[in-house]
Amino acid sequence: MKSISEKNINELKDLIVHTQKPLIITHYNPDGDAMGSSLAFYHYLVKKGKEPIIITPNDYPDFLHWLPGNDKVIVYKRNSGTVLNAIKEADAIFALDFNDPARTEGLEKYLAEAPGKKVLIDHHPEPEDFADIVISDTQYSSTAEMIYHVIESLGDLDLIDNVIAECLYTGIMTDTGSFNYNSSNPYTYIVVSKLIDLGINKDKIHGNIYDNYSSDRMRLLGYCLNKKMEIFPEYHTAFIAITKKELKDFNFAPGDSEGFVNYPLSIKGIRFTAIFIEKDKQVKISFRSKGEFPANKFAEDHFNGGGHKNASGGYSNDSYEDTLKKFRELLPKYINELKDGM
Repeated sequence: MKSISEKNINELKDLIVHTQKPLIITHYNPDGDAMGSSLAFYHYLVKKGKEPIIITPNDYPDFLHWLPGNDKVIVYKRNSGTVLNAIKEADAIFALDFNDPARTEGLEKYLAEAPGKKVLIDHHPEPEDFADIVISDTQYSSTAEMIYHVIESLGDLDLIDNVIAECLYTGIMTDTGSFNYNSSNPYTYIVVSKLIDLGINKDKIHGNIYDNYSSDRMRLLGYCLNKKMEIFPEYHTAFIAITKKELKDFNFAPGDSEGFVNYPLSIKGIRFTAIFIEKDKQVKISFRSKGEFPANKFAEDHFNGGGHKNASGGYSNDSYEDTLKKFRELLPKYINELKDGM
């Protein structure tokens, strides 16, 4: 694993020494890695004698609310005044698990105007130029894994206790789909072994995340697999698409579609999957792939997105119907790439 530059570590160490009220922010629709890495870093800064504030642009799934420190998170959509004051008053801002301020969907203007020094810690490719200290590396499975390495590089491994370890393991586990993708680097498993050595109960964490859904979510999953999945065997592709009305019919809550995009990959011969979710003003999309097919390049070229080679996302401003039509019409152009490696 490539080490973090000595210059970055020295600058970060100096910043942490001199900051008193740092702010931690992650991306819109926070997932397990966003919350796991943010809360782990929150607890670390507390141990360093700081008074950190942790914010999210909007709510995140209930199955992440068990994480230690969840009660300290301030949600912008419910506490806009408090959050905007915190951004303005922060003497340092740590941007975790996103590479573009636009991913905060509404807070980018305030972040740009904030006087506090900004630090980016993220594992997504091609970060925007908005931070004073940039720690960015796509070799890492997750931002949570990066946080472990940052703390290690700062010489503070002794500060990682069971609480921080639980948060870090959650981030690594969820951003690799329980180690099914983005997890080929041996360093990932070295970190996981260190976290387990600290006494975390990985089975409990797995249960808290994956065995903690509502009955509505299970019914929605069954409905999607039975009624809403389209399969294109000639293109080794399958997708699921859900309308706003269907979300309402199943009492959709944030996080209910988590992991749906992975299910079609279990079908023999399928290498590329997608899920399309109709929102008020756009269609949100997630992509997954096997092998060498670059889901991130596909998302970037056609759906305003990006991410990792085998796990990426994007969106469409076209109608739900036109978005699906566009996706279907694109598949023949990729027939050779999708066939390779079968």
